[in-house]
Amino acid sequence: MDKAFQKERSDKKIVAIGGGTGVFTVLTGLKDYFKNLTAIVTMADDGGSTGILRAEFGILPPGDIRRALIALAPANQGLLSELFNYRFQEGTGLAGHSFGNLMITALERLTGNFEKAVEEAGRILSVQGRVLPVTLTPPMLLAQLDDGRVIRGETNISVARTASWAGGIKRAWLEPKVSLNPKAEKAILEAQCVILSPGDFYTSLIPNLIVDGMKEALKKTKATVIYFINITAKYGETTGFKASDFLKTIEKYIGTGAIDYVIINKTKPSLTRFKSYIDQKAEFVEPDLENFNSKPTPILADLLRLSGLIRHDPEKIAKVVKMLI
Repeated sequence: MDKAFQKERSDKKIVAIGGGTGVFTVLTGLKDYFKNLTAIVTMADDGGSTGILRAEFGILPPGDIRRALIALAPANQGLLSELFNYRFQEGTGLAGHSFGNLMITALERLTGNFEKAVEEAGRILSVQGRVLPVTLTPPMLLAQLDDGRVIRGETNISVARTASWAGGIKRAWLEPKVSLNPKAEKAILEAQCVILSPGDFYTSLIPNLIVDGMKEALKKTKATVIYFINITAKYGETTGFKASDFLKTIEKYIGTGAIDYVIINKTKPSLTRFKSYIDQKAEFVEPDLENFNSKPTPILADLLRLSGLIRHDPEKIAKVVKMLI
């Protein structure tokens, strides 16, 4: 960690919007440098443990909330974080459930309020920041494919994109229409920096941006808005996308002028490291700077992790954010 930040973390208000591993990566990188972090996460998840709890208890989906809470937990909470992330492998009715999801569900029943349950879970984990659901009404994510078919449900979209179809996703929307959580809106309007996180494009980031009120909040805020573009394009979702295509698609939903900086990875992984991704028909996102205008400002940076999965490096994300704000 930078020595200047070791003594005192910045008190600038930072908001990260997304879901899944993308917002987890952003928060993991920023928490050592900024003490006033807010994660705003998608509520469209309907698969696995989250989907079962959502269907049986009628609560907002806890899965992305749990991941964000773990990301904001201090390093000395290692065992407790592992406990929240623990997934049961056996047991009638328990197999497939994560302990954290069950804990949040139980806290919702005890407090009678999902947001209060998330606050209590954060207190148990001693999180450095807060986590907010993007909306307080559980929506269903729908996507229309280029061939006209409509896929209902985030899980079905994830499954369908692995199948063989021509093209990708034409548009996405939520049913019913849901409104932006007032606390999330307030966080965005008061922030010095808002980050649109990398990750699954149509199932982690876009579901946040199509909530009623999000577009207006992003345009109204005086915060520096930074978008980290994905390193790889997924087959059947963003097939053939270059960096500019990600931005153009986002601007279809939130309009132009809201984003200040677009951060594009410039480092290609080795062919050996990329082999499993090629097998999945994923592609490296090319940084086509010639297709960008002056705003938002495109910035090329080495964002790739040194080893392992081809994802953004948390520390490199933090370095870029520190530089820009």
